[in-house]
Amino acid sequence: MRLPHNAHVAIVDGENFIVMRNTGQPFEPKLENATKPDLDATNYSAGVKHQDSVSQALGRTDLDELAHGAAAAEWLNAKAVAGDISDLLVIADPKTLGEMRRHYHGELEKRLVGEIDKTVTGEPTDKIEQVIAKAE
Repeated sequence: MRLPHNAHVAIVDGENFIVMRNTGQPFEPKLENATKPDLDATNYSAGVKHQDSVSQALGRTDLDELAHGAAAAEWLNAKAVAGDISDLLVIADPKTLGEMRRHYHGELEKRLVGEIDKTVTGEPTDKIEQVIAKAE
């Protein structure tokens, strides 16, 4: 995947949210400057469609995780609207990514250079860089 120099990379799952910058070249990403934004996961309307009794019984629905994904999207929306983000790659587990997409602002969508539906939180930086480089 081509990741522009200085692009932001949001790495998200149901509990974690890290934002990094690509200080490398477009086809050779080098991620640095990791920050963990403080989120206020208050959007518990997130995931309402997932609240059927079958999903709850099988443990497939965790409203805290879905609210965290919505909060991450809202934080990114605010940064995009303020002009603090010009290029953005989102890497998130499939469920979180799906929830985040429901909350993307139009300004954020304009700045998306890609999405990768994979869980990479907790992985070393060099492994995340490899995931980006191999993505299409």
